[in-house]
Amino acid sequence: MSINSVAISGNLTRDSELRALANGTSVLTFGVAVNERVKNQQTGEWEDRPNFVDCAIFGARADALQRYLVKGARVAVTGRLRYSSWERDGQKRSKLEVIADNVDLAPRANESQPDGSNQQARPTYPNADSEGSQPYYSAPQTYDTDAHW
Repeated sequence: MSINSVAISGNLTRDSELRALANGTSVLTFGVAVNERVKNQQTGEWEDRPNFVDCAIFGARADALQRYLVKGARVAVTGRLRYSSWERDGQKRSKLEVIADNVDLAPRANESQPDGSNQQARPTYPNADSEGSQPYYSAPQTYDTDAHW
C-alpha cells in the first residue's frame, strides 16, 4: 500500500496563471513558499529557509480561485504529489508538484475584519457550484492530468 497525501501552508510566490488543457479543462498553476526553521551551525541562531512548491488545481475550482490566488496571499493546500518528466529541446526535464484537492485562503495577520477587529476569521469565497459566498470546500475531483501545459 502507498499513501500520496500532502498538506502545505505558506505564501504565494507569484500571481496564479489560468490555462486550459486541450480537452477544455481549466488548470490554475501557482507557487507556494513554505518556510523551514533550521539552526545555523555557525551562529547558533534559528533561520527560516524557504522551500518553493509548484501547485495546480483543475476544473471549476481553478476558475473560481484565480482572482484570489495573488502574490503574497496566505494559503493552505491539501492534495497529492505528481511527478512529471518530458523532453524539451533535447534536454530531459522533470518536476514534482502538488495537485491540489483543496485550497483554503487566510487573511494576513495584520488585516482587520469588517467589524474592525483584528481576529482571524475564516474568509468566505464564492463556490463554483452555487451563487453567493460560503466557505470554500470542495470534494476531490479526478481529471486527466497527464497533459503538460
